[in-house]
Amino acid sequence: MTGTPVGPLLSSRVVSRNPSDPRDVVVDVASTGVWRTVEAADHARDAYRSWYAAGAAARSAALTAAAHSVEQAAAELADLAVREVGKPLTEARAEVSRTVSIPRCYAQLPYEATGSVHEPASGAGLLLTRRRPRGVAGLITPWNFPYALPVWKAAPALAAGNTVVLKPAPEATACALRLTELLQQALPKGVFTLVPGGAPEGNALASAVDAVSFTGSAATGNAVVRTATAHGIPVQAERGGLNAALVLPDADPARAAAHIATAIAGYAGQKCTATSRVIAVGAALGPLRDALADALRAIPAADPAQPTTLCGPLISEQARRKVLEAARDVPLLAGGKPVEGPGWYAGPTLAEQVPSGHPLLHEEIFGPLAVLLHATDLDQAVRMANAVPCGLVTSVHTGDLDATLHGLNSLDTGMIRLNAPSTGVDFPLPFDGTKSSSHGPREQGRSALDFYTSTHTYSLHRAT
Repeated sequence: MTGTPVGPLLSSRVVSRNPSDPRDVVVDVASTGVWRTVEAADHARDAYRSWYAAGAAARSAALTAAAHSVEQAAAELADLAVREVGKPLTEARAEVSRTVSIPRCYAQLPYEATGSVHEPASGAGLLLTRRRPRGVAGLITPWNFPYALPVWKAAPALAAGNTVVLKPAPEATACALRLTELLQQALPKGVFTLVPGGAPEGNALASAVDAVSFTGSAATGNAVVRTATAHGIPVQAERGGLNAALVLPDADPARAAAHIATAIAGYAGQKCTATSRVIAVGAALGPLRDALADALRAIPAADPAQPTTLCGPLISEQARRKVLEAARDVPLLAGGKPVEGPGWYAGPTLAEQVPSGHPLLHEEIFGPLAVLLHATDLDQAVRMANAVPCGLVTSVHTGDLDATLHGLNSLDTGMIRLNAPSTGVDFPLPFDGTKSSSHGPREQGRSALDFYTSTHTYSLHRAT
């Protein structure tokens, strides 16, 4: 289908700056524009026919070759992520490694069974179900995982036989340009297309493709869902979290604090799975309070190019301002002050005694900032964890799994991690949340096939 684009017709510019030093312009390119975005979807639809017809072996081989292409440029890609989106070097290298592993994993999916055979209710014949690719998958991705997120969406879409059009966040344009070059080396012409731009291009793409997969902010995600739904286009949207870490009295406070501090401060808290609320249960409060404050004070906001850096800069001055304003006028156990230098830095921050109506308890700040709360028992802690609009991930820290199973089963989040940071994704498994965190089918693993394909039923009967 060809969508009806809405928005400005003339291209603007996409300018991406180094968050460690905003004077450094990483890339300055023309936006694709609305009409060319729709044209890109139409061209991808033309390429879809031959890509699907190529068969399982060709698609599997192409995904394997794509992984190899990315692997050959691993060091370059990691350095570019450090420069463009401020990702700490060690984490950037890990992301590139994951980006290599994802298409290798999905290279096996083209060989999966695409349906089933059933006996008819009466009479001779045969009933079949078969999954078929939807056509063109439009991917709208954020800046914080500039390689892994586009590829974990694209790989299952391509494996199923779809073609892909990617609209990345403007802040990650240089990373997306280089990733596209590498993938296009391994894929047939027209199978993977990039459309740099902003909201106009995203809106146009959401109205012009056959399936839309989005990851980003709640406001933008809601707009994408409305646009796609209005055009009858299947859409999945991951829209963030307000994630809690529950610490029980029998947990080792130092170990729990180390895990939670990593989930608060890692990549300056700029992950949808970052911990933003820490709920200490009963007697855990005192020891955890001291251990977590000490752990966060020991993590400086520093140059992301250094291998030892855990917390780098915020992506923009606006993002830094939001963090500092959220920490204003509440008691702080750590952080809360701007960091000197040219970059957009803010140190890891822990607040306590936050009033019930404060934004820290209800909004995703998306920075290295969390609030410490207290619950009298596990049941209250679970109620507190669940009492937010989002439901992405919860971490639980305890020494006795048997005693916490009841509480674990009551948590209203899509993912639950035990004795581990809330951050971290196992890409072969489904990824998604509950409530306002997510819309539509789950991402990743074999669950992705449910989104990137549609099921068709065939009734075969003897001619009479």
